[in-house]
Amino acid sequence: MADTADMTIKEIVGSIRRIVRSISLDSQKMVKRFGLTGPQSLVLRSLASHGTLSSADLSRMLYVTPSNMTGVIDRLEKHGLITRIKKENDRRISLIELTEKGSHLSQTLPDPIEEKLISGLAYLKPTEIFGIYSAFKKIVDLIDATEITDTPIDDDAKTWRDSKNEGEQ
Repeated sequence: MADTADMTIKEIVGSIRRIVRSISLDSQKMVKRFGLTGPQSLVLRSLASHGTLSSADLSRMLYVTPSNMTGVIDRLEKHGLITRIKKENDRRISLIELTEKGSHLSQTLPDPIEEKLISGLAYLKPTEIFGIYSAFKKIVDLIDATEITDTPIDDDAKTWRDSKNEGEQ
């Protein structure tokens, strides 16, 4: 019985390694094929789906520090994928907008692994989803990663953006 448990534990650890490796390879492919890092592609996707945004909005939406966001925006601007526009009523604020080249590229980017996962999970039965949730929650607890925050995906960004827009009205 112990051998079966040991083999299963090794399979679990191996599966986690494959997931991590898959994410890494996906990121490497993005850099190789499109010349974009993960954060750069997220900025392009966010601008494509939400329209013109400020750097601060992008930082909050993607949970990236403002200084890191500035670097990402600088690199995207250098490649001609985005442009900065001064906000009319407050010239201290720059709005970030996709160029035609950036818009075209954003439409050709493959679905990130997160979107593939969400799409696949949506077809499972609620009991299967809860089982996976429980297992991952336990793994997070076992490796003492409960204090590490995750990066949100579009639904979280949309919720944040909608609440922000309600406050402005």
